[in-house]
Amino acid sequence: MKKYLLSIYQPDGPAPGPEVLEPIMREVEAVNTAMREEGAWVFAGGLNPPGTATVVRDQGGEALMTDGPYVQGAEHVGGFTVIQAPDHDAALEWGHRLARATTLPVEVRPMESGSCG
Repeated sequence: MKKYLLSIYQPDGPAPGPEVLEPIMREVEAVNTAMREEGAWVFAGGLNPPGTATVVRDQGGEALMTDGPYVQGAEHVGGFTVIQAPDHDAALEWGHRLARATTLPVEVRPMESGSCG
């Protein structure tokens, strides 16, 4: 089966309060459980805020490091899930389920062959 990266885009700014976040996290865990039960889940992770990122570039053989995300914007990747699916349509369905659970946009992207084991 092919692997897909489901990237969750969240708006910049503080996280919502527990009254908003807790029901969302219950829904996300339900989707993760369904992914595991159906053999689609490979792994997932949340990311620290974009201000904790460091971008590394090569400049003439030397490492040039800058703080923050590569691209400035109103959204950032806040988390991700790697799944395996028989085809793109099945991956899109998982992306839709995750978007519905998180209430956030989810990008579905096929991974290169040989990626992730």
